[in-house]
Amino acid sequence: MNKYRSHNCNALRKKDVGSEVLLSGWINKKRDHGNLLFIDLRDNYGITQCIIDKKNPQFNNLEKIQLETVIKINGNVIDRSTETINKEIETGEIEVNIKSYEILGKCKELPLPVFSDQEYAEEIRLKYRFLDLRRKKIHENILLRSKVISHIRNEMNKMGFLEFQTPILTSSSPEGARDFLVPSRLNPGKFYALPQAPQQFKQLIMVSGFDKYFQIAPCFRDEDARADRSPGEFYQLDLEMSFVEQQDIFNVVERLLFNTFKKFSNKRIKTDKFPKISYSEALLKYGNDKPDLRNPLIINDITEIFMRDDVSFDLFKKLVKSGSKVRCIITENTKNKPRSFFDSIDKWAKEQGASGLAYFSFEEGISAKGPIGKFFSKAALEEIMKKTKAKIGDSIFLACEKKTEVEKITSLARDKLGEDLKLIDENMFAFCWIVDYPMYEKDEVSNKIKFSHNPFSMPQGDLKKINFEKPLDILAYQYDIVCNGIELSSGAIRNHIPELMYKLFSIAGYNKEEVNEKFSGMINALSFGAPPHGGIAPGIDRIVMLLANEKNIREVTMFPMNQNAQDLMMQAPSDVSENQLKELNLSLKLKK
Repeated sequence: MNKYRSHNCNALRKKDVGSEVLLSGWINKKRDHGNLLFIDLRDNYGITQCIIDKKNPQFNNLEKIQLETVIKINGNVIDRSTETINKEIETGEIEVNIKSYEILGKCKELPLPVFSDQEYAEEIRLKYRFLDLRRKKIHENILLRSKVISHIRNEMNKMGFLEFQTPILTSSSPEGARDFLVPSRLNPGKFYALPQAPQQFKQLIMVSGFDKYFQIAPCFRDEDARADRSPGEFYQLDLEMSFVEQQDIFNVVERLLFNTFKKFSNKRIKTDKFPKISYSEALLKYGNDKPDLRNPLIINDITEIFMRDDVSFDLFKKLVKSGSKVRCIITENTKNKPRSFFDSIDKWAKEQGASGLAYFSFEEGISAKGPIGKFFSKAALEEIMKKTKAKIGDSIFLACEKKTEVEKITSLARDKLGEDLKLIDENMFAFCWIVDYPMYEKDEVSNKIKFSHNPFSMPQGDLKKINFEKPLDILAYQYDIVCNGIELSSGAIRNHIPELMYKLFSIAGYNKEEVNEKFSGMINALSFGAPPHGGIAPGIDRIVMLLANEKNIREVTMFPMNQNAQDLMMQAPSDVSENQLKELNLSLKLKK
């Protein structure tokens, strides 16, 4: 028998009554009932209730022990009385009568309670993360993460993928986010970069003749934190396949995500075949390229309505003449909502930086009730109802701004209305693909053409017939997978033709020499016989965040940094000594 335990704290059942056992774990809770002391002993697996009678000579010492002290208990398993059975835990039909105990690890006064999942300040939680991780909810989240990763590995192996590890020390990338740089001691004045993603390496794996690759890959980006993005580092399921088209990637990812979400959640999955929505359609209908399809509300463009003579809403008409767009959202059966509901939405829109949201409701006889209803003729209202599929009793919220601004506010308004009207099914996962991204976009500041998504993507269409003189019309085989309004990943069919890559980069302002310099490894490899290939990289952290029903990625990450990319527990980043800097041929010149 192991000297610390014969069973873990979730193993004992009614069949074990009468057995003498050894248990080791943390004191989760103590309850003193005078003559009896109850101790909930916790380990990684669960909780066992232990009791000690006041007649036991060790009672007084055990009574004084600090919570979270690690102890070993020797005792006998006994039945609980019917009225004291605890159905909340799996060991709830038994308890252990303590004969003796031994302290294995003392505990100081706790900076936060472990037995409670109440919210605590981020600074305390991250400084004492090892204590935070003992708490039930977050402990279970980390266990879930481990199980999800194991499941994903098994699924990928079943589909014929091979797992390879790519370098952590690599060269700096000129595209994407900021790199983390690592100075080289053996190559003075030169730097490695931590990989933002294994993008170039996984393509080189395909060029090397390995057909299906995957990796649970660490990625490093010097970005600001968000609720769904960790600062510094994150993990993704990186995968790449040779001799594939876009749909082949979709088939693999749909199977993987459907099976994973079905296994680890009781929520419904809207469909096992994820709908495909073009980028332009997503911006029109949902205002962004990360739509939450649990929300049934759709955005409509009714700009041309304001060109009619029988619409006299001059404010919008003037804006439309200057190039603004009018987008609207229909809410069903809301005409009887109080005026305060509509005004609160208008006020909220102004708080978001928009000029507000105009509104009215459709009434019997095709009339409009609301502040701007008088500006529309019956014929104009009928046209709006036809275009938006609105019915009598519905209401309409309208925004008029420049295209990007109207997309932004209607996207936010769609979310706001969906939540306020309780239209979002919280018990469902709704996946979709966003496809047909433009290859290029125009920089709003410089007015220059730049890549919109991934510079290594294959353009759509017959390569011999693409009109490179109109780059903004070129679509790429680029795609995002989205779930419940959260982007899980971006991917693409790769451009494996060097001559085409030079051409595409030249449109974005790179000459051949710059491409050769910045992407030397990739360009060189592609010129030695490269297969058509493509891939994607769903974020592990975001997958687990959705499965755990958490709003912040920190809750599913074992040792996250704070918002300023600091590890408060290990005190990183930290100062380094002068000797270390000398070895690296570096000196510091900090800004004042």
